[in-house]
Amino acid sequence: MLRDFSLEMTAGDINELHAAAGLVPAGTEISITFLPGDDYAEKIAAAVAIRRAGLIPVPHISARRIALRADLDRFLGAVAEQAAVDRIFVVAGDLSAPAGPFADSLAVIESGLIQKHGIRRVGMAGHPQGRADVPEAVLWAALEAKQKALAAMGVQACLVTQFAFDAGPVAAWVAEVRNRGLVMPVRIGVPGPASVRTLLRFATRCGVGVSAKMMARYGLSATKLLRSTGPERFLADVSARLNAMVHGEVRLHFYPFGGLLATTQWINAYRHGAPGVHHNPRRWI
Repeated sequence: MLRDFSLEMTAGDINELHAAAGLVPAGTEISITFLPGDDYAEKIAAAVAIRRAGLIPVPHISARRIALRADLDRFLGAVAEQAAVDRIFVVAGDLSAPAGPFADSLAVIESGLIQKHGIRRVGMAGHPQGRADVPEAVLWAALEAKQKALAAMGVQACLVTQFAFDAGPVAAWVAEVRNRGLVMPVRIGVPGPASVRTLLRFATRCGVGVSAKMMARYGLSATKLLRSTGPERFLADVSARLNAMVHGEVRLHFYPFGGLLATTQWINAYRHGAPGVHHNPRRWI
């Protein structure tokens, strides 16, 4: 799984990207998040910087935050022309009502703009622990509809999950993905190394369940909020649970809450068995 991981960054992380680029294998996918208040020009610049570093930019599209169809048209045209973007990641977004013509990610997929600008692969979000505001049946129906629409267009699909601390629900969810006939590759979301306080803050913001038992298993301590912890326990647990015959193609996607450079340094230390990073290196070769 670590042989083909992907990473996430914000449009403002270009300096961190430059610092980390030498540690990231050429051809690694780097997602560019779509945050409230983000400027399209900044996202375009980030995509260009990623491409110039020998990496693959994957801009996020937050459907409900797009005010005008023309805005998405211009953005896709710009990143395709300036950064050779042919992969995007589409989510509905966190607004309760759309700011423009796109109510959800399927509306973006069916807009015709993906084919117009040569997008060959579309990523979509997976939620192993569900979402409090959306019934589970609705989430599954949406994934199935998006896979069907992309297949009809001849565009590849992939799934990237929300990050998690508990490997059990993640492995069970991926198995259910396959049971439902969803055949696209899956990337399991992994929180990069960060302080316990930072990890818990992002978990709360993203609706990720955190029980006391799970905290202990992951290595999080409510009494040591400033302590930095990495995902080695989660990786060992999820690796032990995955079976290619059941779960299909699975890779990792890192959310660098502690910073892009720190995450890439941790990944390299983990892969090469650096002191203090506990793992079984044979799992990842």
